[in-house]
Amino acid sequence: MPQPFDLAGQVVLILGGSGGIGRALAEGLGKAGARLCLSGRDAAKLDGVVARLRGAGMEASGLLADANDPAGFDPLFERVAADAGRLDLLINCQGINIIKPAAEFTAEDYDAVLDTNLKSVFFACQAARRRFLAQDAESGGREGRRGGAIINIASLSAHRGWAGAVVYGVSKHGIAGLTQGLAAEWAAEGIRVNAISPGFFMTDMNRERMSPARKELALARTPLRRFGEVEELAGAAVYLASDAAGFVTGADIAVDGGFLASGL
Repeated sequence: MPQPFDLAGQVVLILGGSGGIGRALAEGLGKAGARLCLSGRDAAKLDGVVARLRGAGMEASGLLADANDPAGFDPLFERVAADAGRLDLLINCQGINIIKPAAEFTAEDYDAVLDTNLKSVFFACQAARRRFLAQDAESGGREGRRGGAIINIASLSAHRGWAGAVVYGVSKHGIAGLTQGLAAEWAAEGIRVNAISPGFFMTDMNRERMSPARKELALARTPLRRFGEVEELAGAAVYLASDAAGFVTGADIAVDGGFLASGL
């Protein structure tokens, strides 16, 4: 009997796969049987993550790519399909943050955050759709799968406002809207689009940037009274990638220790 959370045979591409969240999702998906393709701009980091995954017995490869170059997505996805035979899941993990008062943001700062966090995600989703539809046409439905799945990494900032991270919040509100809009538009093509909103995790992006006072406040407002471990994000990704979520699209799963559920 097929297991609903078994990802054996699925090919996953993770943009930003060498970062903390991307690595953790790769490990979780790999343990569920997926073949992993990771992309990033730092060759050394990428090679290190791929070596770690292979050392754990997972099938993994790394591809250098700049997510801020939309023209590079189609060649990247075609290479994944040529190497692995197909593409079943795209995960958009690319992201940056610039923490400063909104009044001090420059146009260059704004573009840097939006280009990476939102524009690149939109065009990556476009390219993933083209690959999904192309392989559907190539297979003629013989493989028993149609369409594909996309998981976008949103944030608590898609649901709440944060002083000092206004533009980051703009980008993540955009991810929430993008996820719902694409889910509605592409469902008829068999493409599911969902999101995960992590709570407070001490990743490389925020470990040093969050002040002690901000960390203390985050813990006080998180009912489970601790920061998340990035490995705890993997379960949501495995679920959204699996047949168990076959009727789930347009969802945003908060993995936040109860933050969004809490009042005062």
